[in-house]
Amino acid sequence: MPTMPAGSILLGSTRATELREWYRKVLAPDHTGDGPIVLGQFMLVIDQRDDVGDANPEPGRSILNFHVDDFAVFETQLDAAGVEWVARATDRPAGRFGTFKDPEGNYLQIIQFVQAPH
Repeated sequence: MPTMPAGSILLGSTRATELREWYRKVLAPDHTGDGPIVLGQFMLVIDQRDDVGDANPEPGRSILNFHVDDFAVFETQLDAAGVEWVARATDRPAGRFGTFKDPEGNYLQIIQFVQAPH
């Protein structure tokens, strides 16, 4: 059986316009237009919802990870965008990890693996 490829993730928000602008500014500053924010082969969809709270009460439950080849470059980009770090660069056996959060409390990570996962 083939592996099912991931294509997108939907973030529900009570303030979708503001949250989408934050993601565009922080992750894809060159992105223009409406619709999904394209992040490589992956799309981020932010949807206005009335069935979610204003903040994520359990932000560690699901973390959006970005695998990078040069941690310092992306750390600098995130610092310039003014992100709030939950945990700055931490070296672990698998690589270097940094965790930050969006305005609604969702966690995101940049990861530079020592050896790329297969």
